[in-house]
Amino acid sequence: MTVKKDSKLFAVTLALLTVYLFWGGTYLGMKVAIESMPPFIMAGVRFFLAGAVLFLIGRWKGAEMPRAAEWKVAGIVGALLLLGGNGVVAWAELRLPSAIASLLVATVPLWILVFNWGGGSRQKPTVGVMAGILFGLAGVAVLVVHPGGADNKGIDTIGILALLFASMSWAFGSLYSRTAKLPASPLMSTALQMIVGGVLLGIASIFLDDWTKLHLTAISLRSWIALGYLIVFGSIIAYTAYIWLLKNAEPSLVSTYAFVNPIVAVFLGWLLAEEQLTTQSWVAAGMIIAAVAIITIFRGQSASQAQPVARKEEGKLQASE
Repeated sequence: MTVKKDSKLFAVTLALLTVYLFWGGTYLGMKVAIESMPPFIMAGVRFFLAGAVLFLIGRWKGAEMPRAAEWKVAGIVGALLLLGGNGVVAWAELRLPSAIASLLVATVPLWILVFNWGGGSRQKPTVGVMAGILFGLAGVAVLVVHPGGADNKGIDTIGILALLFASMSWAFGSLYSRTAKLPASPLMSTALQMIVGGVLLGIASIFLDDWTKLHLTAISLRSWIALGYLIVFGSIIAYTAYIWLLKNAEPSLVSTYAFVNPIVAVFLGWLLAEEQLTTQSWVAAGMIIAAVAIITIFRGQSASQAQPVARKEEGKLQASE
């Protein structure tokens, strides 16, 4: 039993680090990609190609062909996470600084809590978990108020509302996917979501007139490289890890990526774009890392206290399954 728990802990930790690091780079990746690519076309190509690769790998590994009902459910998840979530974020980065985008996307943990309560969850977040989330949001705010001298003049109401909508869509989709009747194979489940999400993004690009702005010869090499990073590391690897975490870890723990990703983005900006880290950035980094630790500790205590109740309910749960 101990070995099994240790293996599960290692898998969760590895998956979290994957999401932390690779998704932290997607802010820069999307910003570079949309320099010469329309945002919804870029996102549609990204997820459709990644989904197709995962679909082929899943079939090669013996996964069953998905049923029509599974395609439908995967389409709902893909629409919430990829069209309403990621696609809208990419579009909003045309109107807002990426630092402001990261702050608003960091509201995802709060929306997850709200939707979780509204859904009648029996496991309420503790005061410690709530304090950790609020402290993390404060840390992100410290990070992005004046991120390395970023200019906030480009802020507009439409961009802010779009990012708030994207955050709520991502939060709702994340919770919905935990109980959705998706394919048993994680690879096939992720593939279906990406394929359908990519198609929906492509359809949206038609209505948003993206295709008139697409000029293949004008796409820069750096945008192609950024798209490649988003497909391989941001979608195939990190997104698969995220979907696995949603099924195997508590929402409050999974949502900590929203606090860590801005830290990774700052370090990548320093490493790749020669941006200097300010004292303010270091303070924010300390606050965000502390918030992750607080949430993790209090979430572990809450899980331990809930074990006796869980054992009493085990028979009922098994019967319902």
